Amino acid sequence: MTAKLFIKREATGTWGKKPEERTSEELIKCGIVNIDKPKGPTSHQVSDYVQKILGITKAGHSGTLDPQVTGVQPIGVGRATRITEFLLTAPKEYVGIMHLHHPVEESILRNELKKFIGKIRQLPPLKSAVKREVRTREIYEFEILEIKNQDVLFRVKCQAGTYIRKLCHDLGQELKIGAHMTELRRTQAGPFTEEDHLVTLNDLDDAYHFYTDEKNDKFLRHCLQSIENALRHIPKCWVLDSAITSLTHGRDLAIPGVSKLENFRKGETVALMSLKEELIAIGEAKMSAVEINTQEKGIAVKVRKVFMEVI
Repeated sequence: MTAKLFIKREATGTWGKKPEERTSEELIKCGIVNIDKPKGPTSHQVSDYVQKILGITKAGHSGTLDPQVTGVQPIGVGRATRITEFLLTAPKEYVGIMHLHHPVEESILRNELKKFIGKIRQLPPLKSAVKREVRTREIYEFEILEIKNQDVLFRVKCQAGTYIRKLCHDLGQELKIGAHMTELRRTQAGPFTEEDHLVTLNDLDDAYHFYTDEKNDKFLRHCLQSIENALRHIPKCWVLDSAITSLTHGRDLAIPGVSKLENFRKGETVALMSLKEELIAIGEAKMSAVEINTQEKGIAVKVRKVFMEVI
């Protein structure tokens, strides 16, 4: 669904460069790689591999996956490392296999599964990266794709921080037969899916060597995405060229600097964009989009993190 757009001041941006016009060197300094995480390494180790392949000093992942879990693992490189903070809280989607410890009627299984859609209470497993206390998490979608004997292929879309292994265990407890997860693959993390230039570590390594040895960046540019691709789930506010310099110095965005904006609520996280679609900063809305569109003064967005280099 297309977000409602308010036009406050019609303008054309002349400053800067469109994301698709960035050079490979610029993408290495500030970009995203959508890695297909293999079984074995931790998410932190995958980030380290990306860092070593590209010869950079910083890389960060967008949410921990267990070593045995595969799939979508967006990695921010260079200055884009800080964008992963805003992917950590984005919804995630998984496809997995759950093994039932005893046979159960399919109708009963499906009815019990429906009880886990919506807000649930979940105690993280003993081996987890967070404090072990009961937390509320939301399951947006939970469906059975296929059943073969006591193995159930399922798909789940959920709030960040949901433990799928624990979800399978708790469903088994509710069924009074026991169950555990045997396989899991993440198919989506925030705006990134398996269709969004998903590449393996070997793909990235080969592409980088082809770039450095053969001076051909075709494959590297397939692997590297602009930082703006990580913002598809965040509402946006486009600013006039005259406001960019002050924003890169960390000043908040005042209403006179606004050109157009998507519909957002007060308190929401907002991406501040140039009129050439470049990410300038991310901040917190101090007014709703409707208020910003109807008023002429005041602070519209409080800047939290600046991504564009100081100009």
